[in-house]
Amino acid sequence: MTRKLLALSLLFSAFLLINSTPTFAAGSEEDKTSFIMHHVKDSHEWHFATFGHTHVTLPLPVIVYSSDRGLEFFKSSDFQNHDTHAFGKEYAHEGYFIDEHDHLGRVDGASFIELSITKNVVMMFLVMIILAVLAISAGNYYKKNGAVAPKGPAALLEPIVIFVRDEIAKNSIGPKYKKFVPYLLTLFLFIWFGNLLGLLPGAANMTGNIGVTFTLAILTFILTNVNGNKDYWKHVFATPGVPIPMLLIIVPVEIIGLFTKPFALMVRLFVAITAGHIVILGFIALVFIFESYAIGVVSTLMVTFINIIELLVATIQAYVFTLFTAMYIGSAVAEHAHDDHH
Repeated sequence: MTRKLLALSLLFSAFLLINSTPTFAAGSEEDKTSFIMHHVKDSHEWHFATFGHTHVTLPLPVIVYSSDRGLEFFKSSDFQNHDTHAFGKEYAHEGYFIDEHDHLGRVDGASFIELSITKNVVMMFLVMIILAVLAISAGNYYKKNGAVAPKGPAALLEPIVIFVRDEIAKNSIGPKYKKFVPYLLTLFLFIWFGNLLGLLPGAANMTGNIGVTFTLAILTFILTNVNGNKDYWKHVFATPGVPIPMLLIIVPVEIIGLFTKPFALMVRLFVAITAGHIVILGFIALVFIFESYAIGVVSTLMVTFINIIELLVATIQAYVFTLFTAMYIGSAVAEHAHDDHH
C-alpha cells in the first residue's frame, strides 16, 4: 500500500511539474508564481494544462440575472482572448466582462445577480455524482446478494458506514444517534472525496473554498440548534447553578459560542486544505524561479512527500469536521437527569 501511495504521489508530482513548465518557465517573478492563486481560487473556466501555446480548458456556463435584461446565458470563453485565454474588460461581451481577477462585472455598472456554474460548482457536482453512483451500486449489491461479504463499491463503503455510525455518531450523540447517521455519513464522504479529488492535477480546490466550508458549517449550525432540546437551551439562557448576576456575563458568552463553533469548523477545513495546496504549488514554483535542476530534484522530492501527507490530511479533516459536528449535535440532544431535591 505504501509503495502504491508513493508511486501515485510521484506520478502526480511529475504531472504537475510537466504541465506547469510550458506556461510559467518564462516571464517575470510574479508570472512564475501566479499559477498558485489561480489554482487555489475559484474560476469561470476549468484549466487543465497548457502544452506550448495550446490551452486545455473547459468553458463553463456564465448565468446572469438582472431586472432590466432578465435571465441570460453565456459561456466563459465569450469573455476572454481566444489565443491567451486571458480575461479582461477589453474582452467584454454583450455588456458583461470577467476581469483579470476572475470577477464578473457589467460595463454600465448596473446591478445583477450571478448564478454561474464555476469550477468549484462543477467539482461539487462531480463529487455528488460519484457518491451517488457508489451508494446506488452498494445498495443494489446488498439487495441482490443479501448480507454477504461485500465486493466492489460495497467493500469500500461498508467499513466507512460502520466507522461513522459506531465510532462517530453513536459515541458522540448517544441513544438518539440513528437519525443523524445519514447526514454525518454524507458529510464525511463529501468532504473526504472532495479533499482527495482536489489533490489530482488540474482539479478544483473545492474544500479549500470558503464558500463551501461556510455552507457546511451553516448546515451543522442549523441541524444542531433545530434539534436542541429544552436542557440545551436552558444551558444557553439560564445556565443551572450560576448566580443570577453572573448570567449577565455567561449568557452572552454562550450565545457567542453558538456561532463560534461552526465558525471554527469552517475556518479549520478551509485553512488546512488551502495551506496544503499552496505549499505543494510553492515548491513547484521554486523550479521556475531558480531554473535549476538541483532545485527541481529537491522540489520533486518535497512535493512527493507533502502529497503523501496531504492524503492523510484529507482523511483527518473529513473525520474532524464530522466528529465535531456529531459532538455539537450530541450536546444539543442529550437528556440531563434532574435531581428533584434541588
